[in-house]
Amino acid sequence: MKTIYRILLLLVFAVAPIHADAAERLPNVVLFLVDDLGWRDLGCYGSPFYETPHIDRFARESVRFTQAYSACHVCSPTRASIMTGKYPATLQMTDWLPGRREHPFQKLKNATIRQHLPFEETTIAEALKEHGYATGHFGKWHLGEEPSGPLRHGFDVQIPRWNRGWPNGGYHAPFRLEGLDDAPGDYLTDRLTDEALKYIEQNKDRQFFLYLSHFAVHDPIQGRADLVSKYQAKLSRSTAGSGPAFILEGNPDAKDPLSRGELDALLQDEVYQGYQVLPRQTVKIKQEQDNVQFAAMVENMDESFGRVMSKLEALGLSDNTIVIFYSDNGGMSAANFGRPDHVVPPSRLDGAYATSNLPLRGAKGWLYEGGIRVPLMVKWPNRGQRGKVNDVPVISADLYPSILEMIGVPARPKQHTDGLSFAGLVRGKKKLDREAIYWHFPHYSNHGMQSPGGAIRHGDYKLLEYFENNTVQLFNLRKDAGEQRDLSREQPKIAKKMTAMLHDWRASVSAAMNEPNPNYKVAQ
Repeated sequence: MKTIYRILLLLVFAVAPIHADAAERLPNVVLFLVDDLGWRDLGCYGSPFYETPHIDRFARESVRFTQAYSACHVCSPTRASIMTGKYPATLQMTDWLPGRREHPFQKLKNATIRQHLPFEETTIAEALKEHGYATGHFGKWHLGEEPSGPLRHGFDVQIPRWNRGWPNGGYHAPFRLEGLDDAPGDYLTDRLTDEALKYIEQNKDRQFFLYLSHFAVHDPIQGRADLVSKYQAKLSRSTAGSGPAFILEGNPDAKDPLSRGELDALLQDEVYQGYQVLPRQTVKIKQEQDNVQFAAMVENMDESFGRVMSKLEALGLSDNTIVIFYSDNGGMSAANFGRPDHVVPPSRLDGAYATSNLPLRGAKGWLYEGGIRVPLMVKWPNRGQRGKVNDVPVISADLYPSILEMIGVPARPKQHTDGLSFAGLVRGKKKLDREAIYWHFPHYSNHGMQSPGGAIRHGDYKLLEYFENNTVQLFNLRKDAGEQRDLSREQPKIAKKMTAMLHDWRASVSAAMNEPNPNYKVAQ
């Protein structure tokens, strides 16, 4: 009997420390961020062409948000918002880095932007390190050159040592990226995933924060060869869409803005057949998801996500890992015209126009929903709902306080001043105590000829304000998610109220505004 008693005591003391460590260990956090992934670029969000089986499965295990927003329609501002819990306007990081140069057609100068994430900000990585997390950054940073890279903002590991917003050598080896080995035939998204999986393996016995921030599906639009072949075959079996492959969008802030009917009529004009900045400040917006190179990039990104989830499961970490899937802005349905004289040859359209955001209007570089509404899914094991859809509007700044609440540590309200935790929504709540969401873009976009401007989402309504001629547009997103019916004249009281709210918010965050451009020349 004494022998048995001693054995039992030994077992108790042997097991007790393991249980204590497990009780003290906070959940791991995986933030899987995709670049330029549009709201409808996943099967679970309605893509008719791209195949994303791993992410679709994840949607059945997580909460899928249908009205999640990026803090900007280009990348650096959104990424700064994620890291800090603040609006880009609060940080004065309102455009991609280093920013667009000035052009004579601009009536206004681009507002000045900070060229790196401020050191005085406590990033989400730094906050997690304070609670014992290992922190790893893999992929795209785009928040400033050295010394303001990930390693100075809370991350222990950075792969590759490349801070810019695009893959240096493209997606096919050689990558020319310091710290990321490659061999002939390697594909960048796969290699970044390899390194991320090693990181998970190395840190499986401690709590970790993995920020896997893919360069994909940002241009250059270069798919992996086997998947390109797959989608070429799939496209050959598909029937062509019934509508036009492209439509025209103009500048809503022009002195004589074009109506949708006028834009559609101009599309038939011989002068508007090219792919460039066209007369009357118009550009073309892609309407079909039929780009085989881009489709291959999307599915490859889905493979990456599946590999991460499989690694967590294989290591027994799935039940203690919060996983967040997100995109930094809408899909690139309008070409990049950083140089207004740039012409896209008809033979190279797939390299310039990535996807279609329909039924949403606009694209990356636009304040319409196609530029800022993005996919977001959150899996919170044992606490959050599974397979549910939530339509409450949330935004990038909300990730910071949400992560803190989900791992069970105190909020930092002096840091994430603009973000609200959506942890309650993941648990099943239907409301978030927020009056409005705001955007501020005092710049000219590379992806269209619209004026600088801002926007506000208040309830079902969204108001856009442009800064050259102070034009406003008002839409009811519940009834008109495609933003086709401007209600600013029909409902002037709502437009006036929301314009005042937007102005008050800009003043409260000391938002940088445009100044007149002394070199402005009226376009001929």
